[in-house]
Amino acid sequence: MQETTQFIHSIPIDPLTGAVAVPIYQTSTFVQDAPGIHKGYDYARTNNPTRATLENLIAGLEEGSTGIAFGSGLAAIDSVLKLLQAGDHIVAVDDIYGGAYRLFEQVYKKFGIDVSYVDTTDAENVFNAITPKTKLIWIETPTNPTLKISDIEAIAKIAKAGRCLLCVDNTFASPALQKPLSLGADIVVHSATKYLGGHCDLIAGLVITKEKKLGEKIKFIQNASGAILAPFDSWLVIRGLETLHLRIRQHCSSAQQIAEFLVQHPAVERVFYPGLASHPNHEIAKKQSRGFGGIVSFIVKEDTEEAAGRFATSTRLFKLAESLGGIKSLLSHPATMTHKSIPIEKRRAAGVADSLIRLSVGLEEPEDLINDLDEALITRIVANYTNYNYFTD
Repeated sequence: MQETTQFIHSIPIDPLTGAVAVPIYQTSTFVQDAPGIHKGYDYARTNNPTRATLENLIAGLEEGSTGIAFGSGLAAIDSVLKLLQAGDHIVAVDDIYGGAYRLFEQVYKKFGIDVSYVDTTDAENVFNAITPKTKLIWIETPTNPTLKISDIEAIAKIAKAGRCLLCVDNTFASPALQKPLSLGADIVVHSATKYLGGHCDLIAGLVITKEKKLGEKIKFIQNASGAILAPFDSWLVIRGLETLHLRIRQHCSSAQQIAEFLVQHPAVERVFYPGLASHPNHEIAKKQSRGFGGIVSFIVKEDTEEAAGRFATSTRLFKLAESLGGIKSLLSHPATMTHKSIPIEKRRAAGVADSLIRLSVGLEEPEDLINDLDEALITRIVANYTNYNYFTD
């Protein structure tokens, strides 16, 4: 049976009513038959039937043992970091999500947890960065926003040899394309706000562990810290998962066409998309993923924040907004938005140029999206120069 069919039919039918949709158990507490004797639920922070269904579904999709749902992607990341203690060391991808960088640097460093940032596209860099104090390797693949690809299987072997955990942020790929746990990772995290929810109508985070014992530790942290996902938002993520595979196919197809268009555009200096044969990690992406995702980033030839700002405020279909993974196309300027908390020198060194634009390709017709980009590039970038040959030399 194909994965999509299997997943759809793993969504349970309500045994009490026969409802096809998972019920929303909007309750804070549950009646007990006697003290400590109940039907599996006593208090909604500890567990909730709607949230439990989501957690079971995502664990199945990611081929893990345990799923744990949180109130945001950063809350999910935070729960993984709480596995560590003072004196521990993290090796993290250099092109890291700005929110994760802020959490690492401004919250956990003051508790005595040190972080080294390396280019994880070369697994040898990870190996060389490990110390006796390293307890966690943290990678995103593809990364946000330059779409670097790391070899999960190779890094998993390094993590195992170094007796540390490997956590993969799988937000950009989703389990529809990539299964980090099956490649040797110990933990997967998601901002379910993005592709898993898919409609830009919720904030949510998920953690999935390969081993049950590790999952129990994260589940304890979820209950102890209380950053749970509410029943209604859990239901929204379930609804999003129902169409995930279908949506991802269209995201990937349209993103590929847009990347190929941008590569030949005279106003564009460089395009980042793993589906391009010119991408330095294209072969690794082909090996470990069933597709290349719906995010395309690019740098314009006038590499300034001012040029990026002109472009970002000129598109009609691509809306300037934070986030990604929804049905409507969005664009962002990482240098002043998602990665503003990262120091300029670190941001540039990781490849996030001043003019870099990140596109979240939605479900509109790709021809319309391409026309929108072309018009904005010509009117707001090319037209800014009196000598058009600048772009064709």
